[in-house]
Amino acid sequence: MTGDAHRALARARLLVAPALNASLVGELERITGRSAEPLTDVPPPPGAPLLCVGDALPKALRTERLLWFRSVNAGTDSLLSAGHWPAGALLTRTVGRMGERIAQYVLAWVLAECQSVPEFTAQHARAQWQRLPSELAAGQTALIYGTGRIGTAVGRLLQACGVHTVGVARTPRPAACFDRVIGADADREALGAARWVVSTLPLTEATEGFFGADRFGAVRGATFLGVGRGATVDLGALEEALRGGGVRGAVLDVLPEEPAAPGDPVWRLPRTVITSHSAGITADEDVAVDFAACWQAVAAGRRPEAAVDVGRGY
Repeated sequence: MTGDAHRALARARLLVAPALNASLVGELERITGRSAEPLTDVPPPPGAPLLCVGDALPKALRTERLLWFRSVNAGTDSLLSAGHWPAGALLTRTVGRMGERIAQYVLAWVLAECQSVPEFTAQHARAQWQRLPSELAAGQTALIYGTGRIGTAVGRLLQACGVHTVGVARTPRPAACFDRVIGADADREALGAARWVVSTLPLTEATEGFFGADRFGAVRGATFLGVGRGATVDLGALEEALRGGGVRGAVLDVLPEEPAAPGDPVWRLPRTVITSHSAGITADEDVAVDFAACWQAVAAGRRPEAAVDVGRGY
């Protein structure tokens, strides 16, 4: 977005996806001070620039008229891969409190594993009484891929429970929620020492199939938790590591192809639980709060914190 693009907000048309709740649309109208129009594949009359809010951008609107697209989702890979992105158009994403939700999801599964919750649940169904040992999470290591807002939230919550946290980033730099941060090209030793491997990675050209045979082959008994994007994981390599015992178990909230059909082989992966992309469902409040922050930044001529680098894809 150009330096004076904030002036264009005064005359931009607000287009919102029909699926958005009426209460959220009303809040967007209040923030922008204008009435909303439906976001469809038919562009409005020529003239004013376009401010769009939704989860998909029709090809007919991918023109120089697009001033700003506000995605109601955190991931923008499907949006960017759907067609040409207009030069200079701002793209922002929604995170809100998603990081907190995903962090609690990760912690829940970590503690459930430590307390043998799946095993006790199975015993209950069989009316079986058998004592099972527990495991302390404190003092063990979680290797967290991605040190953005979501990865940071995961690291912070696990660290508060005494878990040793190691972040993996494209460009390593110190962060308070990680005991240390390493580069993705230096992760093999850390994979072998981790008790949990957590992926919060976005999907880009660099991360597609990122967790393949080489990385899963370096794991020595860790449980893998996928809460980023499904296509960053090679499911064939994961299955081989699960059957070989290198990966203890897996919790997959995201898959390369969603939803998984009942006959999909992914349901038969050993020691794996799939949770149907539910770890960090975006709430209307997230969309409204993040949009308001972005609106203030753009109106002041600043680049919003939630802006996406369309070249990198995140």
